[in-house]
Amino acid sequence: MLATAGAAAALTLHRQPTGRAATVQRVVAPAHAPDWALRLAELGFIPGERVMITARGFPGGDPLAVRVGDSTFALRRAEAACVHLAPEPQAAA
Repeated sequence: MLATAGAAAALTLHRQPTGRAATVQRVVAPAHAPDWALRLAELGFIPGERVMITARGFPGGDPLAVRVGDSTFALRRAEAACVHLAPEPQAAA
């Protein structure tokens, strides 16, 4: 599902802890950049795809190195904030 801003708040990729996998639920582009939804979909950020932040830039945490499928991309935090997630269940300790 590709959408524009205005959808309910959800867990987003830019807030996901480094090294924790999650699944893309939807991509919500901001009103000022509606083309970001298509760009992210073309990179593989589509519903059902597994994603993980593998590294954060220093200082400030920008850009993010994000693994999606078999590829790794550098995303700005603003772009990663468009990717809404469903967390994967944590393994029992």
